[in-house]
Amino acid sequence: MAASVIEVQKVTISFEPGTPPELAGVNLQIEEGEIVSLVGPSGCGKSTLLRLICGVLAPVKGGIKVYGKKAIPGWSGLGFVPQDALLFPWRTVLANVRLPLEVKAGKEEEKELNRKAREALRLANLEGVEDKYPHQLSGGMKQRVALARGLVTGSRILLLDEPFAALDAMTRTQLHLELLNVQSRTGSTVLLVTHNIFEAVFLSGRVVVMGEKPGRILGEVIVDLDYPRNLRVMGTPDFSRWVGEVQALSEKGWGDSYAQG
Repeated sequence: MAASVIEVQKVTISFEPGTPPELAGVNLQIEEGEIVSLVGPSGCGKSTLLRLICGVLAPVKGGIKVYGKKAIPGWSGLGFVPQDALLFPWRTVLANVRLPLEVKAGKEEEKELNRKAREALRLANLEGVEDKYPHQLSGGMKQRVALARGLVTGSRILLLDEPFAALDAMTRTQLHLELLNVQSRTGSTVLLVTHNIFEAVFLSGRVVVMGEKPGRILGEVIVDLDYPRNLRVMGTPDFSRWVGEVQALSEKGWGDSYAQG
């Protein structure tokens, strides 16, 4: 069995004293090289959990360890890709990808920074666009740049916060395959937040389902599907069954207001 690289232990967090918790008693373990998706309704704390793992937020109760150590902000082993690519419009693609290295580089030479940025762009299938600016890119290409920026520090863990949500269906599918290709080549551990159950099942080995009020984990579905994956699997009975299992588990967190009869 692979080692756990992320351990979330009985985590509870509230944003204001005396208010209901955003997350309550959350436990989660992710093993090295896994692709795991978090699904659940808006407001259930999926993105909050990513920020806790990054060390940007601290739990009120419980603890989080990354590679056996307490989660801290700015650890170079984590790459974060947000829903909005958040590219600086006055910087080229190469300069945008290079930015995390500039923050951490110290006296590292510009030539070396550019080499690492170009390697990250190559992994994200973006060779040849280094000198373009964000306004010259499609939405899908911007998200590829954001992915390259998440990879540029040699991140062993990628945290993806709905990075495909704003894209059209065809572009989203292309980026699904790109992400699987990058993960296969790097061996990275991937934790993806998404509202899209089909996306979660297609990409993941495990789909963790969260409920709301308070945010909590309802359970998980194991997707017993070999990698590498192709789009044909989405038409199989097994794929439909796993989607149904995730949907059924999600409905348990909807509450009595959605009860029938």
